[in-house]
Amino acid sequence: MIPVAMLAGGLATRLRPMTETIPKSLIMVADEPFVAHQLRLLRRESVERVVLCVGHLGAMIRDYVGDGQGFGLEVSYSFDGEQLLGTGGALRRALPLLDTAFFVLYGDSYLDIDYRAVLSAFDRSGAWALMTVYRNDGRWDTSNVQFDGSRVVRYDKRAPTPDLRYIDYGLGILSAQVLAEKSAEEAFDLADVYSALAASGQLAGYEATRRFYEIGTPDGLAETDKHLRKNAL
Repeated sequence: MIPVAMLAGGLATRLRPMTETIPKSLIMVADEPFVAHQLRLLRRESVERVVLCVGHLGAMIRDYVGDGQGFGLEVSYSFDGEQLLGTGGALRRALPLLDTAFFVLYGDSYLDIDYRAVLSAFDRSGAWALMTVYRNDGRWDTSNVQFDGSRVVRYDKRAPTPDLRYIDYGLGILSAQVLAEKSAEEAFDLADVYSALAASGQLAGYEATRRFYEIGTPDGLAETDKHLRKNAL
């Protein structure tokens, strides 16, 4: 199984004042730091290696997770440094710790999906990257993806239009070559990388059938807490 790069370095401004003293990954959800739920889910899906891309209060995450042995995983860390690098820049900096292809998981998402099936779809596609998508129709958040059943034809996070019916589910796969030409010190957004890949026909898609859960907003946090109290691993 390829490794997972987990993006856990944001400032989480929508959850302030909670996140002024702890990183979002350590917010208590169903009586445990959220990252514990994520790591157990990854282990269930046969993931062995995780690289946590951290920034804001990242040392607290490292102190809690350690080397990952408590979760049956091998965990390493890539720190943004003095300047936050954005989601794309954080992945670029982490490339030396990753493989030629790797999963990308948002640090505020709990995604109950078949990771091996996602990887198989990526391998079959021949594309440089894959995005998991969910038929959203504006229910959980603003839909931002046009999906034709095998490829993401368009991804527009900044200016979505009503014809976009799907949403970025929160799990992707990237070939390292997509990021390798970028500077390791450059700040940029993964959304822009995905948009460019979609425009060039190099972004495969995989449709998720179970809804996603997230803790990026107070409402999302409450919903995820309720879900995990009933369904925690």
